[in-house]
Amino acid sequence: MVPRMGRVILPNYPHHVVQRGHNRQVVFADDTDFRRYIDDVRELKAVYGIQVYAYCLMTNHVHLLLDPGEAITGLGQMMKTLAARATRYRNKLEGRSGTLWESRYKSSPVQTDLYLLACIRYIELNPVRAAMVSDPNSYLWSSYRQRVGVDGDNWIDYDPCYLGLGETDPERRQQYRRFVFKGVPEKETILIRQAVQRGQLTGNSRFIDEVERIVGRRVEFRGQGRPGKAER
Repeated sequence: MVPRMGRVILPNYPHHVVQRGHNRQVVFADDTDFRRYIDDVRELKAVYGIQVYAYCLMTNHVHLLLDPGEAITGLGQMMKTLAARATRYRNKLEGRSGTLWESRYKSSPVQTDLYLLACIRYIELNPVRAAMVSDPNSYLWSSYRQRVGVDGDNWIDYDPCYLGLGETDPERRQQYRRFVFKGVPEKETILIRQAVQRGQLTGNSRFIDEVERIVGRRVEFRGQGRPGKAER
């Protein structure tokens, strides 16, 4: 069994964050539950100075791709507030008490130049992998529809890798659609999933060295491959 390293939160780096329902219980039972959580993310990202690059809400867990900026404490504060709000709402609705979520959210800092777009694709294709929809465009509770211009109420943040896909919004959307519909290679899926489950780093050896210099200690590292590229 690979040990989980102590949580690493890095300034100005995206972090793939996953939080699951306690004992994998359902946390989003109907459309209102999903909308409330998304509204809270939208509100709290401004409160804590967090950039939200991607999200996907599944029935019993959430995926977020968050950049805390300089003030790294904001990420933990945002996740704590999101969890508390959802718990209070569910407990009041069901006339119960107790926890809704696992006690500890999981997170993995992501290497921006190689892995960021791959991680966004992984997050936004979650409902397709779960056979809930055949097209990510059909799923209402992820950032995909905003990214490709279907949802006009666009509040997510665009990372430099996505912006680098083209000179205009239509060009970026087209290139990103092509990237998504290539699908996620199995090795890439395993790499990203295991990195966040184990609290490791989503990146190559150069990234590991860079993070060790930042945090001043060794971090656990599992050999990782290179993700597929989005074509320009």
